[in-house]
Amino acid sequence: MELFFEIQLLKGNKHNIKTLPNGRVFYAQNSLFLEAKTRTMFEIIQTLHSYLAYVALAVLFFAVANAIMGLVGNKMFTMGKDLRLSLFALILCHIQLLVGLILYFVSANGFSAIREFGMGGLTSAARLLAVEHPFVNILALVLITVGWSRHKKFMEGKKKFKSIALFYGLGLILILSRIPWGQWLN
Repeated sequence: MELFFEIQLLKGNKHNIKTLPNGRVFYAQNSLFLEAKTRTMFEIIQTLHSYLAYVALAVLFFAVANAIMGLVGNKMFTMGKDLRLSLFALILCHIQLLVGLILYFVSANGFSAIREFGMGGLTSAARLLAVEHPFVNILALVLITVGWSRHKKFMEGKKKFKSIALFYGLGLILILSRIPWGQWLN
């Protein structure tokens, strides 16, 4: 925040700035102070969205692998490992969606990019972040939720594993197809 204050000081807005006895800079206007807080909150949400994606993808991958192994091995669906792994994948993916939706409406790369440039004015990278990534990930989460709901209707372990493997697997493939890999791996 102090770096932000120094930048404003260099712009010459000295009438909005007060220096406290300890040398710290303070803004007299609330709007400028809130702008500094918003910028920091955006960075926190973006970092949370990035790191939570690793955890959610790992748990989702393990849930799909567990369901495939249970299906192929003709195992019983246990309430301990199998149910919890599938449920944790579902919960983490929903939390990731909520954080992503907040980021979509706060970020300059999300809804405001569409509002500013229109659908035709977006580059392919901007379209990935503003349109394709959110839409496909919402669709993937719908599939994961359907898989969770369907597995609860079955009594046999094989059908439960099949439902989770199919719908969670399709959701995982959709999510992996729309990750902005260029930004993620840097």
